[in-house]
Amino acid sequence: MGVLSTLARGLVRGADRMSEFTSKRGSRTHNKGRGAGPTGLKLSSGKFLSFPAMIPEFVVPDLTGFKLKPYVSYRAPKGTEPPVTAESLFAEAVAPKIQKDFEEGTFSKDQLEKYGFEPTQEGKLFKLYPKNFVR
Repeated sequence: MGVLSTLARGLVRGADRMSEFTSKRGSRTHNKGRGAGPTGLKLSSGKFLSFPAMIPEFVVPDLTGFKLKPYVSYRAPKGTEPPVTAESLFAEAVAPKIQKDFEEGTFSKDQLEKYGFEPTQEGKLFKLYPKNFVR
C-alpha cells in the first residue's frame, strides 16, 4: 500500500517535487550551501576574482588551560538569576545613589540629570535610567 500511495502522489504532484533538491537543480546563481555568501565576483571572461575583504576571518582565542568545554547541553539547568526588570535595574543602579544623597542632604528634585534622568523622557515608561549602566 505504501508503494502505491507514493507512486500516486508522485504522478499527481509531479515527479520533480519528489526528488532531492540539490545545487544542480537551481538556477546558475543558486548555490545550495550552508548560508555562506560568495567571496568574490565572476568576471565576464569566466575568471573568478576573489576579494580578501569578503573572506570571513574567524578570531578564536587561545583556550589552552581553559577548563570549560565549548558545548552547553540542552539538559543543563536554567539560570538561577531572575530576569532583569525595570524595578530591579532601578534598585540596583540608581536607588543607592539617590538614597546616599538623600541621607547626606544633597538630594534635589531639580538635579535628576545626575542620576541618569533625561528631560526628553517626559511621558515615557522608564524615566530614570542610568546612562552608564553596564548592560
